[in-house]
Amino acid sequence: MGNSSNKNQTLPIDATFKLPANLPLLAQGGAGGGFATGTIIIGGLKLFQISTFNKVWRTLEGGPSNAGATFFEPTGIPEGFFILGHYSQPNNKPLFGSILVAKDESSSGNSGALKKPVDYTLVWSSNSRKIKQEKDGYVWLPTAPDGYKALGHVVTTTPEKPSLDKIRCVRSDLTDQCETNSWIWGPDKSNDGKGFNVHEVRPSNRGIQAPGVLVGTFFAHNGETPSPLPIACLKNTNMNFSSMPNLPQIKALVQAYSPFMYLHSKEKFQPASVKWYFTNGALLFKKGEESKPVPIDPTGSNLPQGGNNDGQYWLDLPTDKANMERVKKGDFKSFQAYVHAKPMFGGTVTDLAMWVFYPFNGPGTAKVGLIDIPLGEIGEHVGDWEHVTLRVSNFSGELKKLYVSQHSNGQWVEAPQLEFQRENKPVIYSSLNGHAIYPKPGLVMQGLDGIGLKNETERSDKVVDMGVGFEIVAGEYLGSAIVEPPWLNYFRQWGPKISYDISKELDKLVKMFPALEALEKSLPNELLGEEGPTGPKLKRNWNGDEV
Repeated sequence: MGNSSNKNQTLPIDATFKLPANLPLLAQGGAGGGFATGTIIIGGLKLFQISTFNKVWRTLEGGPSNAGATFFEPTGIPEGFFILGHYSQPNNKPLFGSILVAKDESSSGNSGALKKPVDYTLVWSSNSRKIKQEKDGYVWLPTAPDGYKALGHVVTTTPEKPSLDKIRCVRSDLTDQCETNSWIWGPDKSNDGKGFNVHEVRPSNRGIQAPGVLVGTFFAHNGETPSPLPIACLKNTNMNFSSMPNLPQIKALVQAYSPFMYLHSKEKFQPASVKWYFTNGALLFKKGEESKPVPIDPTGSNLPQGGNNDGQYWLDLPTDKANMERVKKGDFKSFQAYVHAKPMFGGTVTDLAMWVFYPFNGPGTAKVGLIDIPLGEIGEHVGDWEHVTLRVSNFSGELKKLYVSQHSNGQWVEAPQLEFQRENKPVIYSSLNGHAIYPKPGLVMQGLDGIGLKNETERSDKVVDMGVGFEIVAGEYLGSAIVEPPWLNYFRQWGPKISYDISKELDKLVKMFPALEALEKSLPNELLGEEGPTGPKLKRNWNGDEV
């Protein structure tokens, strides 16, 4: 048995994270009467979300931050519901997990929605391994009966196989393929695909029409990850969105969870509302008629609708210099966030994407060692769309995660890792000039060791409350309840093609700072691309998951 000398140390996971304030008061109901009621029905299964656990086994090293991980069994399971697998989380953050349990609501008979496994296979044991741990751990994979699939593992502290009554497998037509996601644990300090590793799993196919449901279980395996995985996710075979929030509930969620966004104190290029941009002189240009740009109606009603980004139209700043410089700077007092409500994970989760518009994206700054190098015009472009996404559980109405966009990528931040200000409202920071969004203030380098693009953020007196004056612009599942503004269906560019030659600009800088040559290969596409940016509906996450 491994070393157990650290048995009584207190770890971050020993504390359970709760949001700073009570959840928003949401009238029961929703699009189909089922939002935040505690249970969701998918096909022949009734699901319930469990957030209370009994600790089964703990390791005290390996995994993220070499802090080990803890394996839990859900507890407080309602009558008639069954476990689909155990839960695990790294020890380096507070406990903030949830896992689904299921009740068979299908017609009785041999082909019920749930069945006991027929056996278990031992995947891995810590017995006789030199690992800091509280006791030995054994990780088991259920063997599903024909026509059924296992959705998770069982962990024990003895070498005897678990009881067949411990867990249920799910009928195959109610399951969907899943894939590994974040690394939870492995006895080694690196997630290199060798040896034994434990990962979170999520549906492989994710998006507003995708039926895959996240269960909250993990996948444990030796060596390379098999494809497909031997465990599955759930599948909502009845995608009627009855558990999604209705319009008043969306408003309540946005008011409760919308972030405060801090701009840098030196930010010259502020966000603005689309209406402000249009009424302050933004122009619509048409190919072949560049000398006759057209002013834009406050709602964008005279913008070309639909079609595709064919290069025939683009928007630009006012042509007279004084107005151009004024509009470039934006006006954060006019700021509005634009909300898109999206079903995710088979309608068991609501993603509230909050879009932010900046009339102008300022120039980049590189850093080589201790030297800051202004990149001149590189990085400048007209029309910059950024967004954050609130991920809310449709079982409870609780904020689970926040996604922040950073140039052409971004990151998910779980609620325990967020900073909160005024009840349950997270704090985010917009980077100087480039407007990438981060959950913590400071300097983030994008690029290679010692050479990178600077993303500077700080707390300042320039702050916008994204919950003030927001507009819900889209929510396809609500049908005619939301009328989309015309500018949302303008599918061309929100800025002109970049007029300068980026490679020439970079060559000039490389002559002065040869180290920048390596940086060029790692710059985000939007910095090097010559196309103007497109609006929210043309981004990959409009219909899909964030990353």
